[in-house]
Amino acid sequence: MIKKIIISACLLISFVSFAQQGTSSPYSFYGIGEARFKGTLENRSMGGVAVEQDSIHLNIENPASYASLGQTTFSVGGTFGGNTIKSDTESSKAQRSTFDYLAVGIPMGKFGAAFGLIPLSSVGYKISDINEGNSVNSQLEGKGGVNRVFFGLGYKITPKWNIGADVQYNFGKISTTTIEGIPDVQGATRETSSSVLSGTSFNIGTMYQTKIDKKLNLYTSLSYTFQSNLRSDSSRIIEVDGDADPYEYPSSSITLKLPNKITLGAGIGQARKWLVGTTLAFQGNGQLANYYNTSDNVRYEKYAKYAVGGYYVPNYASFTNYFSRITYRAGLKFEKTGLIVNDQSINDVGMTLGAGFPITGTFSNVNFGIEFGKKGTTSAGLVQENYLNFSLSFSFNDKWFVKSKFN
Repeated sequence: MIKKIIISACLLISFVSFAQQGTSSPYSFYGIGEARFKGTLENRSMGGVAVEQDSIHLNIENPASYASLGQTTFSVGGTFGGNTIKSDTESSKAQRSTFDYLAVGIPMGKFGAAFGLIPLSSVGYKISDINEGNSVNSQLEGKGGVNRVFFGLGYKITPKWNIGADVQYNFGKISTTTIEGIPDVQGATRETSSSVLSGTSFNIGTMYQTKIDKKLNLYTSLSYTFQSNLRSDSSRIIEVDGDADPYEYPSSSITLKLPNKITLGAGIGQARKWLVGTTLAFQGNGQLANYYNTSDNVRYEKYAKYAVGGYYVPNYASFTNYFSRITYRAGLKFEKTGLIVNDQSINDVGMTLGAGFPITGTFSNVNFGIEFGKKGTTSAGLVQENYLNFSLSFSFNDKWFVKSKFN
């Protein structure tokens, strides 16, 4: 198991070193950036559906799931993605590689614990406004985002009913650069801003499952994230090309309100065979609009997500046909991101496909996923993103902290 962790850590370092920019979306200009999916690839490949109490796969969206773990689980994932960003008149392409999550889950009898690191949001845009004549030309560039370290406990009240809670520490840095200049006039103006963000948040959850008949199971899931604060310490410097004395504004601090969020899920299926489920999530709009990149044509609404998905395993116990032990996954999602630009709601519609390949002789697995869809619209002078993401994750499962009976 230690060897597997070392290999995974090396893979993680590769992801992190490659993933300096977690998004290429121009819509990450607003707020604290583009919200990232806060779950594992297994759940993401089902559109975000996560309702089953699984003994070998981590569900980091609902801390109640930790109590159902049967083995210590080490999971890490990353994504390589491409976007085609288009307007009514032109289009461009962008690529990125991102680190998605690192998590460890540990069973402890009726209890279960998990801890890890996941990105919360990402900023990554480069926007140019070039005009003819003596008009001001500008270039905007932003990068960074917010990450989350979490620790949670789950408890199994009965064989059917789990509860759990997470404590989360959110931290990160967002840097923006604005360059403005007039053609044929020397000395462009550069403004560089940097915001360091930090704060804690809390999440609670419960999961319940029961048999409908001899083979069929009903699964339910409910989690709630409390409203929390995110402190932002900002600095700003303005300089003019050729001027040796840049002007530094006094540093400032503000408190952002991250809204509460409720996630509900339900599904039916046969254990270790198939599952069909749905997930609904709703979130307020917080107070991010009051401080970050405000604009007269931008406002915020409540976030909502609707997803349906599931998996199918032909025969998980087959000894003769490896492909019968593969887990096949698929899902659909529709997200209202909560952002409104030029009176247009920025929505995200996508489809996911995936497969989990078991490592022979163990409960470990390698997971692949594909996600494609579109975000935004070309109406009202906006841009639409057509995206295609390829994801890879490793989930290693083993018995830890078991005293050997033989030396």
